[in-house]
Amino acid sequence: MTSDPAALLAAVERLRSATGAIGLPLELDDAEASRALQRELREQLDDYVLPRLRSLDAPLLAVVGGSTGAGKSTLVNSVVGEQVTRAGVIRPTTRSSVLVHHESDAAWFTGSRILPDLARVTGAADRVEDPASVRLVASAALPAGLALLDAPDIDSVVRENRRLSKELLAAADLWLFVTTAARYADAVPWDLLREASERGTAVAVVLNRVPPEAMGQVRVHLASMLREQGLGQSPIFTIGEDDLVDGRVPERSSARLRGWLQSLAGDARARSVVIRRTLTGTLASLDRRAATLAAAGAGQLAAGDVLSVAAATAYRDAARGVDQGVQDGSLLRGEVLARWHELVGTGEFLRSVEAGIGRVRDRLGAFLTGRDFAPEPLGEALQTGAAALITSHGQVAAGTAARAWRTSSGGPGLLAAHPGLGKASPDLSEQVERLIRDWQGELLELVREEAGSRRATARYLAFGVNGLGVLLMIVVFSATALIPTGAEVAVGAGSAVLAQRLLEAVFGDQAVRAMAVKARQALMRRVEQLYEAERFRFDRALASAPMSPGAVAELQAAAAGVEAAR
Repeated sequence: MTSDPAALLAAVERLRSATGAIGLPLELDDAEASRALQRELREQLDDYVLPRLRSLDAPLLAVVGGSTGAGKSTLVNSVVGEQVTRAGVIRPTTRSSVLVHHESDAAWFTGSRILPDLARVTGAADRVEDPASVRLVASAALPAGLALLDAPDIDSVVRENRRLSKELLAAADLWLFVTTAARYADAVPWDLLREASERGTAVAVVLNRVPPEAMGQVRVHLASMLREQGLGQSPIFTIGEDDLVDGRVPERSSARLRGWLQSLAGDARARSVVIRRTLTGTLASLDRRAATLAAAGAGQLAAGDVLSVAAATAYRDAARGVDQGVQDGSLLRGEVLARWHELVGTGEFLRSVEAGIGRVRDRLGAFLTGRDFAPEPLGEALQTGAAALITSHGQVAAGTAARAWRTSSGGPGLLAAHPGLGKASPDLSEQVERLIRDWQGELLELVREEAGSRRATARYLAFGVNGLGVLLMIVVFSATALIPTGAEVAVGAGSAVLAQRLLEAVFGDQAVRAMAVKARQALMRRVEQLYEAERFRFDRALASAPMSPGAVAELQAAAAGVEAAR
């Protein structure tokens, strides 16, 4: 291990902070496994690596774990030589874990040096105990320098028991794995043994309740399995199928295991070898596990980016749709066209429009002087049409974004948590109406500014600011050349041309073109701001699932720092 323990400790502390900062909020395919990895890595750093680096001379902690009914508690009582933990009769046994230590070592375990998330309790076992606690038992029968922790079953049907068992095993300097002749080949314990091997954890195996006639065969087979998993150096202790004496294994059967543990406790060098072997192996595994966690964090970020882009694309397309609808003349049909007919007349007048713009110019003077220009109904129709266009595209954008999220990783979970995203904001129609009114106010101000000294002219007075504003709206809503595909379209095109000529009679052609551009840009700016606010609902949903690109980079750097320091 490193010659600079302080630098290594600082590097691991940085890694611990970076591990907790990784966000895994989206429900991706690997999210559950990634969260489990994050929790296990965080717990092992808190429960074992950091405490051990800070206190290399602390007692060796041997965690006794194994399958249901393997006899773990009985074995602990047998090794200690007195009743220190209660064996479970009913399966699954739900109770607090029991940590047995020598009286002189109490200070190492009463605080939060290890297993900080578990409450400490003392005294005799109650009938029902809290699995979120660890019961401390001081015993003079156990040598100083060694502590035994009786853990829950690793294959318990109670999920919390299984999770706690893995947490405790990750906190061990030494895993004392207890199994039986009937169950030593079960899959669950071997998955954990494989993890222990990968992390470099020191392991000793107790083969319990072995029939005398099968002792040799079972032991050889178990040794072969351990070698295959890289645990060939792990000692194996066999205990025959003997009757219990006062609830404990006969002394002759447990003597070898008890003697080995006592020698570890009494030999500071041997104890240090086991501690450093496990610590070194665990430190060596951190880089790989942190890399896996960082990859999971990067996957979350990538999924979040896909969701963000999907929402942004939907509303960007909506804005483009409005822009196209504003310029293609579609708003100059239906009710708008009918109101325009009411305003300028039909029959001979509009036929002259269709025949050619020259005839419009011939009649322009007579029109201005012989007709009162009352644009209010037309303005309302234009306002209604524009509002319907903007509202419709906003509603479509919400549905489009939601559909994209339903088919994207992580999206369904966010939609379930924010059910309103599939539709536009409830007050979208009111927002759009306010937007149109505000835009009309801006448009009228544009007319006033452009009029300048012309406000006293007969042509300006004939239309008034409101009338000129309505004419400018018509020009804005027909800014591109129309391709006549039917009578209504042709009449709409002629109407737009007439409106433009009427405006030009007051302001001139260059000014009208500039005003139309400014007015359309002002409208689209407001539409884009509205859609940005609508899209922000999706951003808020993503923000409720916090992820940080910097956290992934920090975790990678912190893991590299540990690798360099060790």
